[in-house]
Amino acid sequence: MPFREFRRLEIPDVILIEPVVFPDPRGFFAELYKRTDFLAGGVPYDFVQVSLSKSRRGVVRGLHYQLKPYEQGKLVTVIRGRVVDVAVDIRRGSPWFGKYVMVELSAENPRLLWIPPGFAHGFQALEDDTLFLYLQTKEYNPQSERCIAWNDPELGIPWPIKEGVIVSEKDSKCPPLRNAETNFEYPL
Repeated sequence: MPFREFRRLEIPDVILIEPVVFPDPRGFFAELYKRTDFLAGGVPYDFVQVSLSKSRRGVVRGLHYQLKPYEQGKLVTVIRGRVVDVAVDIRRGSPWFGKYVMVELSAENPRLLWIPPGFAHGFQALEDDTLFLYLQTKEYNPQSERCIAWNDPELGIPWPIKEGVIVSEKDSKCPPLRNAETNFEYPL
């Protein structure tokens, strides 16, 4: 039993995955992905790209997404440090449109978060030298990349670090959701 739970969150298409962790005096071992278990757990996707980011405390990356036909689902986890991870539903017609889910992910508790296509994604690093791992269902396509303002007041995301937030120049210019280009309809 490599996975303890595939738990649907407040927006039921976003799934928090709890692997079984096998601790011993050396540390621990955990299976983070097994296709058959993910299919049974409600994640019927394969992954074609793996990405890694390193962030300082206070860094916010996001809220990012790609337009169709390059829309990405993301399976994310932290391999060093801690983050708060956010998925925002941007599927027009969804009962959760403009709503978000937020979870803490850390290297100490190797949970994973499944963010399906049709969601904007971002996170804030809570510790220096945080390593964040992404598995994506489609390859990055720069022409279809879009973003939503991480601090959009209509979303009201309660980022835990409020002073000294660090964002890229590109992320500082993202529009609010009301002005963002999206081409997702519910159901996707």
